[in-house]
This record gives sequence, structure tokens and C-alpha cells, in this order.
Amino acid sequence: MKKLVYIFIGVFFGVIMYKSEAASWFRIYEMFRFESFHMYGIIGTALAFGILFIQLIKRFNIKSIDGEPIVIPNKEKSFYRYLFGGIIFGLGWALTGACPGPLYVLLGVSFLPISIVIVSAIVGTFLYGVLKDKLPH
Repeated sequence: MKKLVYIFIGVFFGVIMYKSEAASWFRIYEMFRFESFHMYGIIGTALAFGILFIQLIKRFNIKSIDGEPIVIPNKEKSFYRYLFGGIIFGLGWALTGACPGPLYVLLGVSFLPISIVIVSAIVGTFLYGVLKDKLPH
């Protein structure tokens, strides 16, 4: 039953992403050319809610659905890892026209060429997992 709830939430999130045009290549293109506030508004709203919810989880010791405490470890302070990771992420976003969330939304609306990007993202994530101990962090 719990898996059905997760599937429902995922489908709902996908519909919201599609209807808000967050999966639209044209909206992403406008964002990278600083021609429209639309995507910055969506990203800024998500950031604000993320900060709010993380603070609520930490302050009120909110537990997961399974009743286990949610533990958010502190991040290691590093400038270059976020700089280079952000550049790689941004280049991938600009080249494909979609960040990881909308990839599945685009596949769900039958944009089949995005499956190449999804497979490439999965392979890239796997390779990072294999090589992460050998990479400078």
C-alpha cells in the first residue's frame, strides 16, 4: 500500500512539473538566457520550501513515515567540489534541456529521445559511485 502512495505522489509531482512547464526546453532555454523569471521562480520557491521543511524537521524532530528519526548529517565544507559539480550539472542541464526530475516527466509524455539521456545519467551516476574514492573531494 505504501508503494502505491509513493507512485501517486510521483505521478502528481510529474503532472505539476509538466503543467508548470518546468519540463519545457523552451522555459529552460529562456532561463539560461536570462529572458524570463519563470524557472527562477519555480527553483526559488522549491529552495524556500526546502529550507523551511529542513528546519522544521530539525527543530521538531519529525520522524519518517516508518516512525524512524530523520537524520540529516552536516555537509563537509568545500568550495571546489560544489563549484565543479555545479558546472558539470549546469552543462548537462544546458545540453539536454532538462535537469534530472523532468527527465522522467518528459519520458512520461512520450518524448522517447530523452531515454538516451536517462540511460546516460544512470551510467554516469554508476561510474561516479565506482570512482568516487579515487576522485578529489
